[in-house]
Amino acid sequence: MSAPIQYVGKNVKLGKNVRKWHFTYIGDNTEIGDDTKIGSLVHIDYGIKIGKGCKIEGSAYIPPLTVIGDGVFIGPGVIFTNDPYPMSPKMVGVKVEDGAIICAGSMLKAGITVGKKAIVGFGSVVTRDVPPETVVFGNPAKPRMTLAEYNEKKREWESTP
Repeated sequence: MSAPIQYVGKNVKLGKNVRKWHFTYIGDNTEIGDDTKIGSLVHIDYGIKIGKGCKIEGSAYIPPLTVIGDGVFIGPGVIFTNDPYPMSPKMVGVKVEDGAIICAGSMLKAGITVGKKAIVGFGSVVTRDVPPETVVFGNPAKPRMTLAEYNEKKREWESTP
């Protein structure tokens, strides 16, 4: 008997056109909105809420109590946490607001909020709330530029041959 390539728990609500790649795990009582894509080896634990139009890249870990808004991008290998003082029985989730981008290899401390349209640079360790439309990166992650400054740099990058 071969092992299943995906696991979807009980009472999971999957929106329309949700795409799941190989070896994904979605725990009980999780809600995932329309048009969300979930990459290979992603672990979405129980009781998670994920909005519509999100993209979650491979090897991401999303623990219980996490809330993710609409249109969020989560890069490969991103780790959310929910226990600020391991092994405490009291846990708190991470909240990611609409349109935020969490780049590859970032780690997010339990209880923080990543604001609307904020960007967390790759490899960052986020220990504090990220204001809306702010770009943070580093260890610990610190504000480095506004979303407008980021978009200008992105436009310059994309316009060069």
